[in-house]
Amino acid sequence: MEPKWLEWAKQLQSIAQAGLTYSKDVYDLERFEAVRNISVEILAHQTDTNQTVIKDLFANETGYATPKVDIRSVVFRDQKILMVRENTDGAWSLPGGWGDIGLTPSEVAVKEVKEESGFDVKAIKLIGVLDKKCHPHPPSLYHVYKMFILCEIMGGQPKEGIETSAVGFFAETELPSLSIARNTESQIQLAFKHLHNPQEPVYFD
Repeated sequence: MEPKWLEWAKQLQSIAQAGLTYSKDVYDLERFEAVRNISVEILAHQTDTNQTVIKDLFANETGYATPKVDIRSVVFRDQKILMVRENTDGAWSLPGGWGDIGLTPSEVAVKEVKEESGFDVKAIKLIGVLDKKCHPHPPSLYHVYKMFILCEIMGGQPKEGIETSAVGFFAETELPSLSIARNTESQIQLAFKHLHNPQEPVYFD
């Protein structure tokens, strides 16, 4: 579970963003801007990060605040799961990334596999929609919903992408060092459940 100070900072940011979007009174706008600044100060104090950097990353959006969507593609071959090594941390993850405007979740899943691993796939079914805060990920500035989509290889060859440095398939008992900001061991185990039992229900939360 994420620390309470991070939960409070994100809640304050969400309240401030909605207030700045819908309020018309100049005094209310001033108060909501103050609330937003408090959320930034909390993060700066707890993380020893410059407030300008935090404001650019954390408090730069307008409109009603909603969760971000991270899409992860689950691909199996010979009872092994496809993973890519991330350039940012040198650890391994399911191919994936943020949802793209104009693309469906399945289209994003297919695109990410191609870009990060070189394989052509088609999306088969939804495995789960997980709230990142309910799983053992590192703390995140954003509230994130993670969608895991089962895909089937149609063609292509393993090839690293701009953001990845290696491509591999791993057995359930021989997983590599995971990029836990992107996926956890329990989430990989959930994927294998669907391999072993195609009737496994969709997981949520």
